[in-house]
Parts: sequence; structure tokens; C-alpha cells
Amino acid sequence: MSANHAAFNLIFRFVENYVSPIAGRISAQRHVMAIRDGFISAMPFMIVGSFLLIFAYPPFSPDTTWGFARGWLDLAKQYEGRILTPFDMTMGIMSIYICAAIAYNLGKHYVKSHQLDPFMCAMLSLMAFLLVAAPKTENALPVHSLGGTGIFTAILVAIYCVEMMRFLKARNIGIRLPDQVPPMIKNSFDLLIPVLVVVLTLYPLSLFIQSEFSVLIPQAIMALFKPLVAAADSLPAILLAVLIGHLLWFAGIHGAAIVSGMLQMFWLTNLGMNQTALAQGTPLPHIFMEAFWTFFIVVGGSGATMGLVICYLRSRSVHLRSIGRLSIVPSFFNINEPVIFGTPIVMNPVFFIPFLLAPLVNSVIAWGAMKMDLIGRVIAVVPWTAPAPIGAAWALGWDYRAAILVVVLAAVSAVIYFPFFKVYEKQLLEQEAQESQRTEGESQQIA
Repeated sequence: MSANHAAFNLIFRFVENYVSPIAGRISAQRHVMAIRDGFISAMPFMIVGSFLLIFAYPPFSPDTTWGFARGWLDLAKQYEGRILTPFDMTMGIMSIYICAAIAYNLGKHYVKSHQLDPFMCAMLSLMAFLLVAAPKTENALPVHSLGGTGIFTAILVAIYCVEMMRFLKARNIGIRLPDQVPPMIKNSFDLLIPVLVVVLTLYPLSLFIQSEFSVLIPQAIMALFKPLVAAADSLPAILLAVLIGHLLWFAGIHGAAIVSGMLQMFWLTNLGMNQTALAQGTPLPHIFMEAFWTFFIVVGGSGATMGLVICYLRSRSVHLRSIGRLSIVPSFFNINEPVIFGTPIVMNPVFFIPFLLAPLVNSVIAWGAMKMDLIGRVIAVVPWTAPAPIGAAWALGWDYRAAILVVVLAAVSAVIYFPFFKVYEKQLLEQEAQESQRTEGESQQIA
């Protein structure tokens, strides 16, 4: 046991001294925070758009004879264009919302230091993104680069525009107006020079790439990031992300928030490609997305603690049984702070191994199930608080097999946690017995 404690202490000191400080600095970095907050701001558009996509492509075989399914399929085919219009205006152009939201959130970091107007930052970034991603063709704006393909471009353009505005502001380069001029007019004139700089820098670059490579900047950037996107969708990358996130959680840092913030751009890029493939009737290419993380890897919350909560419900320990009853309902909605801090699991050496092992095993099982086409793949953005079986089926276009897999994964997590739960339960039972004896002794003395 001493050897196990020594190994645990060694790992914990490494995480505390090296991993946690780096992760903390990364998560607090203003550009990372702006990207994370930008994606969160755009999430409502994506959820609504994804929901309508499922209506347009019902989860039934085209040859089905079931009345309800046949009626839904025929209705979806007849009104496909009308059903997909809200999708096209949300998920179909999600990079527009992401670009403006990132620029706005990054601009807020410079309000006090450089007096930047976040709204003007968003406006400039939006113009710049459309300039390079959707140049007018035949009196129409092409939208094929405004969805998942344009995410990396949206991020880079937003950061470039805001940092360029900060650079100009720091050096007093701009049009100065008297203080008596109303603020809105003053802000508008402050934007003249940044707009000119954007047009003179990004537009020639866009024209050069179009003439030399016959592609727009978003396609060129996607080509550069393609190996990284492919690597991020592999099982080793998934396992690494899960391991880092849960090591941080165990050290008391919200690892899921840090990891998901860094992976969001890859997740949404993969989602856009899956949705495009769905619309084209081709196989869905990608597995690793936010819904995969939320509903398959961390069933019940970080650490896949749904299984542990189930164990707690029949515990002989009064403390653990109470935590189980308190945690069971939130756990169905992927909220596990009651069990994480009520047990506690954080910095508890007994639960170190299962807290890491359960989500890692879930990752392998779920990835294998999708890779072998035993279940479908993610096509929709779903609120992370959706009950896991329902959220999983919803994310996969109402694939009932996904809900069954979630139940299996929760059972697997329970099996992994069970021996460690029994060890901890034994410790608590001894403590509760001692406390009971002490209380009885005090009562007898008083009597």
C-alpha cells in the first residue's frame, strides 16, 4: 500500500508542479479565453440548426413501410429546402458567428488598456472574414466557406483584426476628433484606418492565393490544418485529451473546460464535415466531437461517475448512500459536482485509478462501436445537460443504439469503480463505527 501511495504522490506532485501551472496559464491566456467564449456565444445558433437538420434527414431506411416513418420521410423530402433554411442560416454559416464572437470577446480584454470598442472589433472582423471567405461571384455570396470549413480562418481573422486595432491604437494611428463629438461617431471614425489596413493586407493576399492556387483562403488554411484535424480525430488523440483533462480534474482544476476549449475548433470542423456528408448521402467521416465526449466518454460527468453513483445507492456507508441519493438526478444531466466534491474524489488516492480508467475505457468502446458502424456518428450539437441516453441518441440523429451504448458504458464504469468503491466504503464504515462508539460513550457519560 505504501508503494501505491508513493506512486500516487509522485504523479500528483508532477501534475501539481508542472501540468497544472501550464494548463492554468493556457486557460487564462486572453486569446484562448476569447476563442472559448466565442464558441460558447455561438452555441445557441448551432443547437437550433442541428435540431432542424435531424428533421430534414429522418433516421429511417428509405425503403421503410412503417406509416409514421414513411410519412416523415415523404414530408422531409417534399419540404427539404424549407426545413433546411434555418439550418443554412445557423450551422451553415457558423463561422460568421464564431468570428464576430471571438473578436468581440477579445476586444473586451483591451477595453481598459487600449480603449477598444468590442462591437467595432466584431464588425471589422466580420467584414474581413467575408472579404476573404465569401467574395461575390455572379452577384451572389458563396457560402461553402462559411460553415465548418471556415472555422480556422474565422479564428485567425478575428485575432488579426483585433490585434491590428490594438497596435494602431497603442501608437495613436488614426483619425482624431474633438472630445465634443458623440462617442458613436468617434468610434466609427476610429474604425476607418483599421478597415483600410485590413483591405490593403488581407484582400491582396486573398487575390494572390486565388490566382496561384485557385482556392480561397479558408480552403488553403484547411489544407494546412488537414493533418492536424485528422490526428485530432484519432483514438490516441482522444485518449490523450481524456487523460490530460482528468489529471487536471483530479488536481482540482476543471480539466474538461480547458481541454474542450482547446478542442472546440476541431470538434466543430469535424461536425461541419459530417453534416456535409449527411446532406450528400456519403459516409460520415469523423468520430471525435463534443457530443462524443459528453455522452459517451464522461457518462454522468467527468470521470464517468454515473457508474460510481449507482454503486453509492446501495452502499452500507451512510455518507456514500446519501451522496448517491443526492447525486443520481444531477448525474443523469451530466452534472457531477455533488459526487466529485461530496465523496470527495478530487485528490482522493483511492479513486485516482478508476477516475482515469473509466473514461479511457469508455473512449475505446465508443470509438470502436462507431468505427465498426455498430452505431452512427455525431451529426448534431446537443446541450451538454441533456440526459445522457437521450442526448446521445439526439446527437446521432435519434439512433436508438446510441442510448443502449450509453447504458452499457455506465455499467462498465460501475464495474471499474466497484472494487475501489468497496475499499473506500470499508474505510468510511470504520470511521462511522468509531464515531458511533464515541457518541454513545459521550451519551453514557452525560447520563
